[in-house]
Amino acid sequence: MTGENETRTVGPLPDANESTARLPALFTLAVWLAWVASLLVVGARLRAGEGWELAGVVSVDGLTVVMWAVVTFLSGVVHSYSRRYMAGSETMTRFFTRLFGFTLAVVVLVAADHIVLFGVAWLAMGLVMADLVGTARGWPQARAAASLARRYFLASTALLGVSLLLLWSATDATTVSGIAERIDTAPETTVLLAATALLLAAMIQSALVPFHTWLLSSMTAPTPASALMHAGFVNAGGLLFVRFAPVVGFDSRFMLVVVAVGAASALLGKLLKSVQTDVKTRLGCSTTGQMGFMMLQAGLGYFGAALTHLVLHGFYKAYLFLGAGRQVEHTSPSPSAPENSGFGVVGATVTVLTAAAGGAVFATLTGKGTTLDSGLLLTGLVALTTLHATQTVVRRTGARPGLRYGVVVVVLLPSIVVYAGAYTAITGLLGDLPLVTAPADLTAVHAAVAVAFGVAYLAVELEVYKRSHRLYVGLLNATQPPSDSLLTSSEEYNEY
Repeated sequence: MTGENETRTVGPLPDANESTARLPALFTLAVWLAWVASLLVVGARLRAGEGWELAGVVSVDGLTVVMWAVVTFLSGVVHSYSRRYMAGSETMTRFFTRLFGFTLAVVVLVAADHIVLFGVAWLAMGLVMADLVGTARGWPQARAAASLARRYFLASTALLGVSLLLLWSATDATTVSGIAERIDTAPETTVLLAATALLLAAMIQSALVPFHTWLLSSMTAPTPASALMHAGFVNAGGLLFVRFAPVVGFDSRFMLVVVAVGAASALLGKLLKSVQTDVKTRLGCSTTGQMGFMMLQAGLGYFGAALTHLVLHGFYKAYLFLGAGRQVEHTSPSPSAPENSGFGVVGATVTVLTAAAGGAVFATLTGKGTTLDSGLLLTGLVALTTLHATQTVVRRTGARPGLRYGVVVVVLLPSIVVYAGAYTAITGLLGDLPLVTAPADLTAVHAAVAVAFGVAYLAVELEVYKRSHRLYVGLLNATQPPSDSLLTSSEEYNEY
Protein backbone atom coordinates (compact mmCIF):
# COMPACT_ATOMS: atom_id res chain seq x y z
CA MET A 1 0.00 0.00 0.00
CA THR A 2 1.10 3.57 -0.49
CA GLY A 3 2.93 5.23 2.32
CA GLU A 4 4.80 2.16 3.56
CA ASN A 5 8.16 3.25 2.11
CA GLU A 6 7.73 7.01 2.53
CA THR A 7 9.65 9.05 5.06
CA ARG A 8 7.37 9.94 7.93
CA THR A 9 7.60 13.43 9.33
CA VAL A 10 5.78 14.85 12.30
CA GLY A 11 5.33 18.57 12.56
CA PRO A 12 5.80 20.52 15.78
CA LEU A 13 2.98 21.33 18.13
CA PRO A 14 1.44 24.76 17.64
CA ASP A 15 3.18 27.63 19.38
CA ALA A 16 1.99 27.72 22.98
CA ASN A 17 1.69 31.48 22.70
CA GLU A 18 -1.00 31.22 20.06
CA SER A 19 -4.50 31.73 21.40
CA THR A 20 -5.68 28.53 19.71
CA ALA A 21 -3.02 26.45 21.49
CA ARG A 22 -2.97 28.07 24.94
CA LEU A 23 -6.32 26.73 26.15
CA PRO A 24 -5.69 23.10 25.03
CA ALA A 25 -2.30 23.21 26.77
CA LEU A 26 -3.89 24.46 30.00
CA PHE A 27 -6.63 21.83 29.86
CA THR A 28 -4.05 19.10 29.27
CA LEU A 29 -1.96 20.27 32.21
CA ALA A 30 -5.04 20.47 34.44
CA VAL A 31 -6.09 16.90 33.62
CA TRP A 32 -2.62 15.51 34.36
CA LEU A 33 -2.52 17.41 37.65
CA ALA A 34 -5.94 15.93 38.44
CA TRP A 35 -4.50 12.47 37.80
CA VAL A 36 -1.63 13.10 40.22
CA ALA A 37 -4.15 14.35 42.78
CA SER A 38 -6.27 11.23 42.25
CA LEU A 39 -3.26 9.01 42.99
CA LEU A 40 -2.73 10.91 46.24
CA VAL A 41 -6.39 10.34 47.08
CA VAL A 42 -6.00 6.61 46.39
CA GLY A 43 -2.98 6.52 48.71
CA ALA A 44 -4.85 8.40 51.42
CA ARG A 45 -7.82 6.07 51.03
CA LEU A 46 -5.60 3.00 51.45
CA ARG A 47 -3.89 4.51 54.47
CA ALA A 48 -7.07 5.66 56.19
CA GLY A 49 -9.06 2.55 55.34
CA GLU A 50 -12.20 4.59 54.77
CA GLY A 51 -13.51 7.31 52.48
CA TRP A 52 -14.76 10.84 53.01
CA GLU A 53 -18.05 12.52 52.32
CA LEU A 54 -19.86 15.79 52.21
CA ALA A 55 -23.02 14.50 53.81
CA GLY A 56 -25.90 14.29 51.39
CA VAL A 57 -23.92 15.61 48.42
CA VAL A 58 -20.79 13.62 47.50
CA SER A 59 -19.08 10.49 48.79
CA VAL A 60 -15.43 9.64 48.08
CA ASP A 61 -15.45 5.86 48.51
CA GLY A 62 -13.51 3.02 46.91
CA LEU A 63 -15.44 3.22 43.64
CA THR A 64 -14.80 6.96 43.42
CA VAL A 65 -11.04 6.76 43.89
CA VAL A 66 -10.67 3.90 41.38
CA MET A 67 -12.66 5.75 38.73
CA TRP A 68 -10.95 9.09 39.40
CA ALA A 69 -7.53 7.52 38.82
CA VAL A 70 -8.62 5.70 35.67
CA VAL A 71 -10.67 8.49 34.09
CA THR A 72 -8.11 11.27 34.65
CA PHE A 73 -5.28 9.10 33.31
CA LEU A 74 -7.15 8.12 30.14
CA SER A 75 -8.34 11.70 29.69
CA GLY A 76 -4.76 12.95 30.10
CA VAL A 77 -3.56 10.60 27.38
CA VAL A 78 -6.37 11.68 25.05
CA HIS A 79 -5.74 15.38 25.77
CA SER A 80 -2.04 14.99 25.02
CA TYR A 81 -2.72 13.00 21.85
CA SER A 82 -5.33 15.50 20.68
CA ARG A 83 -2.97 18.47 20.84
CA ARG A 84 -1.19 17.14 17.77
CA TYR A 85 -4.15 15.34 16.21
CA MET A 86 -6.34 18.47 16.25
CA ALA A 87 -3.51 20.93 15.45
CA GLY A 88 -4.65 23.37 12.79
CA SER A 89 -8.32 22.46 13.09
CA GLU A 90 -10.73 25.36 13.36
CA THR A 91 -12.67 23.39 15.97
CA MET A 92 -9.65 22.78 18.22
CA THR A 93 -10.63 25.12 21.06
CA ARG A 94 -14.24 23.96 21.10
CA PHE A 95 -13.10 20.32 20.97
CA PHE A 96 -10.82 20.71 23.98
CA THR A 97 -13.48 22.58 25.92
CA ARG A 98 -15.88 19.68 25.41
CA LEU A 99 -13.18 17.12 26.17
CA PHE A 100 -12.34 18.79 29.46
CA GLY A 101 -16.02 19.31 30.27
CA PHE A 102 -16.70 15.62 29.70
CA THR A 103 -13.90 14.71 32.11
CA LEU A 104 -15.35 17.00 34.77
CA ALA A 105 -18.82 15.48 34.32
CA VAL A 106 -17.47 11.97 34.87
CA VAL A 107 -15.42 13.08 37.90
CA VAL A 108 -18.58 14.54 39.45
CA LEU A 109 -20.71 11.51 38.50
CA VAL A 110 -18.53 8.93 40.25
CA ALA A 111 -18.51 10.99 43.47
CA ALA A 112 -22.14 12.12 43.46
CA ASP A 113 -24.25 10.84 46.35
CA HIS A 114 -27.33 13.06 46.02
CA ILE A 115 -29.62 11.62 43.36
CA VAL A 116 -30.21 15.02 41.72
CA LEU A 117 -26.47 15.64 41.37
CA PHE A 118 -26.04 12.12 40.02
CA GLY A 119 -28.78 12.62 37.43
CA VAL A 120 -27.46 16.05 36.35
CA ALA A 121 -23.92 14.67 35.93
CA TRP A 122 -25.29 11.74 33.89
CA LEU A 123 -27.19 14.16 31.64
CA ALA A 124 -24.18 16.49 31.23
CA MET A 125 -21.91 13.56 30.36
CA GLY A 126 -24.25 12.45 27.57
CA LEU A 127 -24.85 15.91 26.09
CA VAL A 128 -21.14 16.74 25.99
CA MET A 129 -20.32 13.40 24.36
CA ALA A 130 -23.03 13.94 21.74
CA ASP A 131 -21.45 17.32 20.96
CA LEU A 132 -18.06 15.62 20.56
CA VAL A 133 -19.60 13.18 18.08
CA GLY A 134 -20.70 16.20 16.01
CA THR A 135 -17.40 18.09 16.27
CA ALA A 136 -17.20 18.56 12.49
CA ARG A 137 -20.37 20.63 12.22
CA GLY A 138 -19.79 21.20 8.53
CA TRP A 139 -20.54 17.53 7.85
CA PRO A 140 -24.23 16.67 7.56
CA GLN A 141 -23.28 13.14 8.62
CA ALA A 142 -21.66 14.39 11.83
CA ARG A 143 -24.72 16.46 12.68
CA ALA A 144 -26.97 13.45 12.04
CA ALA A 145 -24.79 11.19 14.22
CA ALA A 146 -24.72 13.77 17.02
CA SER A 147 -28.50 14.18 16.85
CA LEU A 148 -29.02 10.40 17.05
CA ALA A 149 -26.62 10.08 19.99
CA ARG A 150 -28.30 13.00 21.79
CA ARG A 151 -31.73 11.36 21.49
CA TYR A 152 -30.41 8.10 22.87
CA PHE A 153 -28.63 9.83 25.77
CA LEU A 154 -31.72 11.87 26.65
CA ALA A 155 -33.74 8.65 26.70
CA SER A 156 -31.12 7.09 28.98
CA THR A 157 -31.29 10.10 31.32
CA ALA A 158 -35.10 9.96 31.35
CA LEU A 159 -35.02 6.28 32.32
CA LEU A 160 -32.46 7.01 35.04
CA GLY A 161 -34.69 9.82 36.28
CA VAL A 162 -37.68 7.48 36.44
CA SER A 163 -35.64 4.97 38.41
CA LEU A 164 -34.37 7.58 40.87
CA LEU A 165 -37.88 8.93 41.42
CA LEU A 166 -39.22 5.44 42.07
CA LEU A 167 -36.41 4.71 44.52
CA TRP A 168 -36.96 8.04 46.28
CA SER A 169 -40.67 7.36 46.63
CA ALA A 170 -40.04 3.82 47.90
CA THR A 171 -37.29 4.65 50.43
CA ASP A 172 -37.81 8.37 51.14
CA ALA A 173 -34.03 8.75 50.65
CA THR A 174 -32.46 11.46 48.46
CA THR A 175 -28.98 9.94 48.36
CA VAL A 176 -27.57 6.83 46.71
CA SER A 177 -26.17 5.65 50.05
CA GLY A 178 -29.52 6.23 51.74
CA ILE A 179 -31.33 4.21 49.09
CA ALA A 180 -28.88 1.33 49.62
CA GLU A 181 -29.53 1.38 53.37
CA ARG A 182 -33.33 1.32 53.06
CA ILE A 183 -33.82 -0.79 49.94
CA ASP A 184 -34.74 -3.92 51.93
CA THR A 185 -37.82 -2.16 53.32
CA ALA A 186 -39.05 -0.91 49.94
CA PRO A 187 -42.00 -2.48 48.07
CA GLU A 188 -40.81 -5.26 45.79
CA THR A 189 -42.76 -4.12 42.73
CA THR A 190 -41.42 -0.57 42.95
CA VAL A 191 -37.82 -1.77 43.29
CA LEU A 192 -38.19 -4.12 40.32
CA LEU A 193 -39.58 -1.28 38.18
CA ALA A 194 -36.69 0.95 39.25
CA ALA A 195 -34.18 -1.82 38.50
CA THR A 196 -35.71 -2.34 35.05
CA ALA A 197 -35.36 1.38 34.29
CA LEU A 198 -31.73 1.22 35.47
CA LEU A 199 -31.10 -1.75 33.19
CA LEU A 200 -32.53 0.04 30.15
CA ALA A 201 -30.55 3.21 30.95
CA ALA A 202 -27.37 1.16 31.24
CA MET A 203 -28.09 -0.73 28.01
CA ILE A 204 -28.49 2.52 26.07
CA GLN A 205 -25.40 4.16 27.54
CA SER A 206 -23.26 1.04 27.05
CA ALA A 207 -24.55 0.51 23.48
CA LEU A 208 -25.85 -2.99 24.13
CA VAL A 209 -27.90 -4.65 21.41
CA PRO A 210 -30.38 -3.39 20.19
CA PHE A 211 -29.24 0.13 21.24
CA HIS A 212 -25.84 -0.14 19.54
CA THR A 213 -26.62 1.91 16.43
CA TRP A 214 -25.73 5.24 18.09
CA LEU A 215 -22.25 3.88 18.77
CA LEU A 216 -21.72 2.69 15.20
CA SER A 217 -22.87 6.04 13.81
CA SER A 218 -20.50 7.93 16.15
CA MET A 219 -17.49 7.23 13.91
CA THR A 220 -17.83 10.79 12.63
CA ALA A 221 -16.21 11.87 15.91
CA PRO A 222 -12.48 12.66 15.89
CA THR A 223 -10.50 9.55 16.80
CA PRO A 224 -9.41 10.90 20.24
CA ALA A 225 -13.08 11.46 21.11
CA SER A 226 -13.86 7.91 19.99
CA ALA A 227 -11.04 6.64 22.21
CA LEU A 228 -12.45 8.46 25.25
CA MET A 229 -15.97 7.35 24.36
CA HIS A 230 -15.08 3.67 24.16
CA ALA A 231 -12.69 3.83 27.10
CA GLY A 232 -14.84 5.87 29.48
CA PHE A 233 -18.32 6.77 28.30
CA VAL A 234 -19.83 3.43 27.31
CA ASN A 235 -18.51 1.94 30.55
CA ALA A 236 -20.99 4.12 32.45
CA GLY A 237 -23.54 1.30 32.33
CA GLY A 238 -21.25 -0.86 34.44
CA LEU A 239 -20.59 2.06 36.79
CA LEU A 240 -24.35 2.50 37.20
CA PHE A 241 -24.78 -1.15 38.15
CA VAL A 242 -21.91 -1.13 40.64
CA ARG A 243 -23.19 2.06 42.29
CA PHE A 244 -26.76 0.74 42.50
CA ALA A 245 -25.80 -2.89 43.18
CA PRO A 246 -28.27 -3.25 46.09
CA VAL A 247 -31.12 -2.28 43.74
CA VAL A 248 -29.99 -4.52 40.88
CA GLY A 249 -29.31 -7.44 43.23
CA PHE A 250 -32.61 -7.02 45.11
CA ASP A 251 -34.22 -9.96 43.32
CA SER A 252 -32.40 -13.07 42.05
CA ARG A 253 -34.84 -13.41 39.15
CA PHE A 254 -33.95 -9.94 37.92
CA MET A 255 -30.26 -10.87 38.08
CA LEU A 256 -31.01 -13.71 35.67
CA VAL A 257 -32.53 -11.17 33.29
CA VAL A 258 -29.30 -9.15 33.50
CA VAL A 259 -27.30 -12.31 32.76
CA ALA A 260 -29.42 -13.03 29.68
CA VAL A 261 -29.20 -9.43 28.41
CA GLY A 262 -25.44 -9.29 28.93
CA ALA A 263 -24.83 -12.67 27.32
CA ALA A 264 -26.97 -11.82 24.27
CA SER A 265 -25.06 -8.58 23.64
CA ALA A 266 -21.69 -10.26 24.23
CA LEU A 267 -22.45 -12.98 21.69
CA LEU A 268 -24.03 -10.70 19.09
CA GLY A 269 -21.19 -8.19 19.42
CA LYS A 270 -18.72 -10.95 18.58
CA LEU A 271 -20.77 -12.06 15.56
CA LEU A 272 -21.26 -8.48 14.31
CA LYS A 273 -17.52 -7.84 14.55
CA SER A 274 -16.76 -10.95 12.47
CA VAL A 275 -18.50 -9.56 9.35
CA GLN A 276 -17.23 -5.98 9.56
CA THR A 277 -14.16 -4.79 7.60
CA ASP A 278 -13.96 -1.12 8.64
CA VAL A 279 -11.35 -0.75 11.41
CA LYS A 280 -13.23 1.65 13.69
CA THR A 281 -16.58 -0.06 13.16
CA ARG A 282 -15.01 -3.39 14.10
CA LEU A 283 -13.80 -1.77 17.30
CA GLY A 284 -17.32 -0.44 17.88
CA CYS A 285 -18.85 -3.91 17.50
CA SER A 286 -16.17 -5.24 19.83
CA THR A 287 -17.15 -2.64 22.42
CA THR A 288 -20.79 -3.74 22.23
CA GLY A 289 -19.70 -7.30 22.93
CA GLN A 290 -17.34 -6.31 25.75
CA MET A 291 -19.98 -4.19 27.45
CA GLY A 292 -22.33 -7.17 27.25
CA PHE A 293 -19.69 -9.26 28.97
CA MET A 294 -19.34 -6.58 31.66
CA MET A 295 -23.10 -6.65 32.22
CA LEU A 296 -23.03 -10.44 32.36
CA GLN A 297 -20.46 -10.33 35.16
CA ALA A 298 -22.68 -7.96 37.14
CA GLY A 299 -25.65 -10.28 36.59
CA LEU A 300 -23.63 -13.17 37.97
CA GLY A 301 -23.28 -11.17 41.17
CA TYR A 302 -19.63 -10.17 40.73
CA PHE A 303 -19.80 -6.39 40.65
CA GLY A 304 -16.08 -6.17 41.43
CA ALA A 305 -15.37 -8.26 38.32
CA ALA A 306 -17.59 -5.94 36.26
CA LEU A 307 -15.63 -2.90 37.44
CA THR A 308 -12.32 -4.68 36.77
CA HIS A 309 -13.50 -5.43 33.24
CA LEU A 310 -14.56 -1.81 32.87
CA VAL A 311 -11.09 -0.56 33.85
CA LEU A 312 -9.05 -3.01 31.76
CA HIS A 313 -11.31 -2.61 28.73
CA GLY A 314 -10.94 1.16 29.01
CA PHE A 315 -7.16 1.01 28.79
CA TYR A 316 -7.15 -1.54 25.99
CA LYS A 317 -9.81 0.11 23.84
CA ALA A 318 -8.21 3.57 24.20
CA TYR A 319 -4.95 2.08 22.93
CA LEU A 320 -6.68 0.43 19.97
CA PHE A 321 -8.53 3.57 18.89
CA LEU A 322 -5.54 5.87 19.21
CA GLY A 323 -3.57 3.42 17.08
CA ALA A 324 -6.41 2.62 14.65
CA GLY A 325 -4.73 4.42 11.73
CA ARG A 326 -1.86 1.94 11.73
CA GLN A 327 -4.15 -1.04 11.25
CA VAL A 328 -4.73 -0.24 7.57
CA GLU A 329 -1.14 -1.01 6.66
CA HIS A 330 -0.88 -3.89 9.12
CA THR A 331 -3.75 -5.68 7.38
CA SER A 332 -2.69 -5.01 3.79
CA PRO A 333 -3.02 -8.18 1.68
CA SER A 334 0.13 -9.99 0.63
CA PRO A 335 0.45 -13.04 -1.65
CA SER A 336 3.15 -14.42 0.59
CA ALA A 337 1.20 -13.98 3.82
CA PRO A 338 1.10 -17.27 5.74
CA GLU A 339 -2.22 -18.93 6.24
CA ASN A 340 -3.47 -19.62 9.76
CA SER A 341 -3.33 -23.36 9.22
CA GLY A 342 -1.27 -26.06 10.80
CA PHE A 343 -3.40 -26.34 13.91
CA GLY A 344 -2.54 -29.97 14.50
CA VAL A 345 -2.75 -32.34 17.43
CA VAL A 346 0.08 -30.61 19.29
CA GLY A 347 -1.48 -27.18 18.82
CA ALA A 348 -4.91 -28.41 19.91
CA THR A 349 -3.42 -30.09 22.98
CA VAL A 350 -1.49 -26.96 23.99
CA THR A 351 -4.60 -24.83 23.49
CA VAL A 352 -6.88 -27.01 25.62
CA LEU A 353 -4.31 -27.43 28.39
CA THR A 354 -3.61 -23.69 28.47
CA ALA A 355 -7.33 -22.89 28.71
CA ALA A 356 -7.71 -25.33 31.59
CA ALA A 357 -4.62 -23.90 33.29
CA GLY A 358 -5.92 -20.35 32.84
CA GLY A 359 -9.22 -21.22 34.48
CA ALA A 360 -7.45 -23.05 37.28
CA VAL A 361 -5.07 -20.14 37.94
CA PHE A 362 -7.96 -17.67 38.08
CA ALA A 363 -9.97 -19.92 40.40
CA THR A 364 -6.98 -20.48 42.69
CA LEU A 365 -6.09 -16.79 42.98
CA THR A 366 -9.63 -15.45 43.37
CA GLY A 367 -11.50 -18.37 44.91
CA LYS A 368 -14.16 -18.09 42.19
CA GLY A 369 -15.32 -21.26 40.49
CA THR A 370 -14.38 -23.51 43.39
CA THR A 371 -18.00 -24.02 44.44
CA LEU A 372 -21.21 -24.73 42.55
CA ASP A 373 -22.45 -21.17 42.13
CA SER A 374 -22.34 -18.45 39.45
CA GLY A 375 -18.59 -18.09 40.03
CA LEU A 376 -18.18 -21.35 38.13
CA LEU A 377 -19.58 -19.70 34.99
CA LEU A 378 -17.31 -16.68 35.50
CA THR A 379 -14.25 -18.94 35.69
CA GLY A 380 -15.48 -20.88 32.66
CA LEU A 381 -15.65 -17.67 30.64
CA VAL A 382 -12.08 -16.84 31.68
CA ALA A 383 -11.03 -20.29 30.46
CA LEU A 384 -12.88 -19.78 27.15
CA THR A 385 -11.18 -16.40 26.67
CA THR A 386 -7.81 -18.05 27.33
CA LEU A 387 -8.71 -20.77 24.82
CA HIS A 388 -9.43 -18.20 22.12
CA ALA A 389 -6.25 -16.21 22.82
CA THR A 390 -4.10 -19.34 22.83
CA GLN A 391 -5.58 -20.62 19.59
CA THR A 392 -4.89 -17.25 17.92
CA VAL A 393 -1.24 -17.41 18.95
CA VAL A 394 -0.72 -21.09 18.12
CA ARG A 395 -2.19 -20.67 14.63
CA ARG A 396 0.37 -18.02 13.64
CA THR A 397 2.38 -20.32 11.40
CA GLY A 398 4.68 -17.47 10.39
CA ALA A 399 6.53 -17.97 13.69
CA ARG A 400 8.48 -21.03 14.85
CA PRO A 401 6.51 -23.51 17.01
CA GLY A 402 8.89 -23.00 19.92
CA LEU A 403 8.27 -19.24 19.83
CA ARG A 404 4.50 -19.66 19.59
CA TYR A 405 4.31 -22.05 22.49
CA GLY A 406 6.73 -19.90 24.46
CA VAL A 407 4.41 -16.91 24.08
CA VAL A 408 1.61 -18.99 25.57
CA VAL A 409 3.66 -19.72 28.69
CA VAL A 410 5.42 -16.37 29.05
CA VAL A 411 2.56 -14.03 28.10
CA LEU A 412 -0.89 -15.59 28.29
CA LEU A 413 -0.77 -17.38 31.63
CA PRO A 414 0.93 -14.44 33.41
CA SER A 415 -1.84 -12.26 31.93
CA ILE A 416 -4.36 -14.35 33.84
CA VAL A 417 -2.34 -13.73 36.99
CA VAL A 418 -2.37 -9.98 36.29
CA TYR A 419 -6.12 -10.04 35.67
CA ALA A 420 -6.76 -11.99 38.87
CA GLY A 421 -4.51 -9.58 40.78
CA ALA A 422 -6.34 -6.55 39.37
CA TYR A 423 -9.68 -8.13 40.24
CA THR A 424 -8.56 -8.82 43.81
CA ALA A 425 -7.13 -5.32 44.27
CA ILE A 426 -10.16 -3.49 42.86
CA THR A 427 -12.59 -5.67 44.81
CA GLY A 428 -10.61 -4.85 47.94
CA LEU A 429 -10.91 -1.13 47.28
CA LEU A 430 -14.67 -1.53 46.90
CA GLY A 431 -14.95 -2.95 50.39
CA ASP A 432 -16.89 0.06 51.69
CA LEU A 433 -19.69 -0.38 49.14
CA PRO A 434 -22.92 -2.00 50.38
CA LEU A 435 -22.72 -4.85 47.83
CA VAL A 436 -19.68 -6.05 45.88
CA THR A 437 -20.09 -9.81 45.55
CA ALA A 438 -23.33 -11.79 45.57
CA PRO A 439 -22.85 -15.18 43.87
CA ALA A 440 -26.06 -16.92 42.86
CA ASP A 441 -27.04 -20.56 42.72
CA LEU A 442 -26.64 -22.14 39.31
CA THR A 443 -29.82 -22.31 37.26
CA ALA A 444 -30.95 -23.42 33.81
CA VAL A 445 -30.29 -19.86 32.60
CA HIS A 446 -26.63 -20.10 33.58
CA ALA A 447 -26.36 -23.48 31.85
CA ALA A 448 -27.97 -22.07 28.69
CA VAL A 449 -25.53 -19.13 28.68
CA ALA A 450 -22.57 -21.51 29.02
CA VAL A 451 -23.81 -23.63 26.10
CA ALA A 452 -24.53 -20.52 24.00
CA PHE A 453 -20.97 -19.22 24.48
CA GLY A 454 -19.53 -22.59 23.48
CA VAL A 455 -21.73 -22.84 20.38
CA ALA A 456 -21.00 -19.22 19.37
CA TYR A 457 -17.28 -19.80 19.75
CA LEU A 458 -17.41 -22.85 17.46
CA ALA A 459 -19.62 -21.00 14.97
CA VAL A 460 -17.17 -18.11 14.67
CA GLU A 461 -14.10 -20.36 14.49
CA LEU A 462 -15.72 -22.56 11.81
CA GLU A 463 -17.01 -19.42 10.01
CA VAL A 464 -20.50 -20.86 9.84
CA TYR A 465 -21.92 -17.39 9.16
CA LYS A 466 -20.09 -17.34 5.81
CA ARG A 467 -21.98 -20.42 4.64
CA SER A 468 -25.36 -18.75 4.95
CA HIS A 469 -25.87 -15.71 2.74
CA ARG A 470 -29.00 -14.79 4.66
CA LEU A 471 -27.20 -14.86 8.02
CA TYR A 472 -24.18 -13.02 6.68
CA VAL A 473 -26.28 -10.25 5.16
CA GLY A 474 -28.40 -10.04 8.30
CA LEU A 475 -25.31 -9.57 10.49
CA LEU A 476 -23.83 -7.08 8.04
CA ASN A 477 -27.04 -5.03 8.00
CA ALA A 478 -27.08 -5.02 11.80
CA THR A 479 -23.67 -3.30 11.79
CA GLN A 480 -24.88 -0.46 9.57
CA PRO A 481 -25.73 2.83 11.31
CA PRO A 482 -28.43 5.15 9.90
CA SER A 483 -27.54 6.05 6.32
CA ASP A 484 -27.55 9.82 6.96
CA SER A 485 -24.58 9.40 9.34
CA LEU A 486 -22.38 7.53 6.85
CA LEU A 487 -19.46 9.24 5.12
CA THR A 488 -19.50 7.78 1.62
CA SER A 489 -16.94 9.92 -0.19
CA SER A 490 -13.35 10.83 0.71
CA GLU A 491 -14.09 14.48 -0.05
CA GLU A 492 -16.55 14.53 2.83
CA TYR A 493 -13.69 14.08 5.30
CA ASN A 494 -12.35 17.54 4.51
CA GLU A 495 -13.64 19.87 7.22
CA TYR A 496 -12.37 23.04 5.58
